[in-house]
Amino acid sequence: MSPWERLIGESRPGDHFVQLYDAGETGLAGNVGRYLWEGLKRGEGALLIVTPEHQTLLSRFLDRAGADLASLLERRQLICWDARRTLSRFMIEGLPDWRLFEKTIRAAMRLVRPADGAEGLRAYGEMVSILWDAHRFAAAVRVEQLWNKLLEQLPFSLYCSYAVDVLGDESALANLQNVICAHTHLIPADADCGLEAALHRSMDEVLGADADGVRARIKTNYRAPGTVLPSAEHTLLWLRENLPDQAAPVVSLAREYYCQQALTAG
Repeated sequence: MSPWERLIGESRPGDHFVQLYDAGETGLAGNVGRYLWEGLKRGEGALLIVTPEHQTLLSRFLDRAGADLASLLERRQLICWDARRTLSRFMIEGLPDWRLFEKTIRAAMRLVRPADGAEGLRAYGEMVSILWDAHRFAAAVRVEQLWNKLLEQLPFSLYCSYAVDVLGDESALANLQNVICAHTHLIPADADCGLEAALHRSMDEVLGADADGVRARIKTNYRAPGTVLPSAEHTLLWLRENLPDQAAPVVSLAREYYCQQALTAG
């Protein structure tokens, strides 16, 4: 088990995870499924505020892991709400309202029943991803801030996800720093460091003799305040912020190498 898998499996109240995932969604299902299943095995409650498609995806993961979904749902250790419908309950003129948000989420949480003799709640939400996909970036960040406000008041942990390709076009990532800084941990897109290897190979080719110097600068002068970052995503963010002209060719070539790795592995 990787350190990241252990981290999400042993989640504690106050943890606020975020994962950026590509269209394949394999890594998303594995990480979120593990986060939920480890909590359920401990008797903790779980609240899912998801799209129907991802409810099906996660249900399949939990079923394969050995969960008795029918029993979990019947005794309300696991509660599932529709993300779009829930989002509509607290939005006013395009932005989330704290009073309505708190009322809505607390109502959902009150429905969850941990197993007898156990306590704790793990939540997974996709409302922010829906807003992000609609290019309502300010609203998505504001929802994250409201979640953080609730995390200060109640003992639960939270996992969020965004359909964002970290090797995608820069214009799609302009607001990403604000999202990342609203979380305690950014979970890596892949646990086997394939993205990191592709990125450093690309840096060597594009930056040449300057690559090692850039790596040294990345280690010493970039931080996302309050957020623990994986090495690959840390490097990508630093390059885009500090060396935007070189970042574009580095990222483009890294995408090629990363896709080649995926094809070889497949």
